[in-house]
Amino acid sequence: MCKKSDIRTRIKGIKSRITSECRIRFSEQIRYRIEQLPEFRTAKTILLYHALPDEVDTSSFLQSWDQDKELLLPVVKGEDLIIRNYHAGDLKKGSFGILEPQGKEVTDLSTIDLIIIPGVAFDKRRNRLGRGKGYYDKLLSQTSACKVGICYDCQVIDLLPVEEHDIPMNYIITESGII
Repeated sequence: MCKKSDIRTRIKGIKSRITSECRIRFSEQIRYRIEQLPEFRTAKTILLYHALPDEVDTSSFLQSWDQDKELLLPVVKGEDLIIRNYHAGDLKKGSFGILEPQGKEVTDLSTIDLIIIPGVAFDKRRNRLGRGKGYYDKLLSQTSACKVGICYDCQVIDLLPVEEHDIPMNYIITESGII
């Protein structure tokens, strides 16, 4: 089995070949698939993320769902992620150049119904490989919300190395399907 660092390097190279037009189209296809989930339809509060340039673009998710759902975004604070309410006009560049909300911090994670999570790679058993900082692993261990990993098809591999602290997803959604 490959090492996590080797997988990260390989996937980064593959993703770099996706054109911006394809990224936009794939992101919209992924959003559509999320919206078909029963868990999405019943969710009142959704935690998602503001995408880095190589991740599934979530800007249309934020625009589309802002009126009907309570949206939350993570903010990097030291070694952890804190969660804040999303308001379109209340974003500033934070850690890693990611736009972060400045609103009220959410401390009760039991209010979150659905979490949409990026990853470097996922496997067919719904395991996730992140960037290696462990931010999401710590956060996900504190909630029973439905966990939806989103990525491009090229980020799904047969089997990832899994450690005890890794939290599997309930779903993995790509432009072509749901795992």
